[in-house]
Amino acid sequence: MDRGQQDRQVVAACQDPRTEELRGATAQLRRRLAAHRAEFPDRAVAEDELAAIGAMAREGAPDQRRLRRSLLLVAASLGSVSAFAAELARLRAAVELFGTGAGG
Repeated sequence: MDRGQQDRQVVAACQDPRTEELRGATAQLRRRLAAHRAEFPDRAVAEDELAAIGAMAREGAPDQRRLRRSLLLVAASLGSVSAFAAELARLRAAVELFGTGAGG
């Protein structure tokens, strides 16, 4: 992919309010996770999947199946930590803006 294609994808992503909400929700949860000093077993999984969601959001229209898979892994990793409930709910709502996808 050349630089022009990348620039067009970034502009398209910025024009889609769903993508903007996904980026915002992901960034908010990543910041909250970074500020949370307590360790838990699946923290690295959550961090990796949030990075993947962030990358998908930057690239434009994310693959719905991959997006939902990442959300599921983040939720499984953080779901028992009540401190993340609001941010996780926002991320879930942002993912749902993209629909269920084919077969999802």
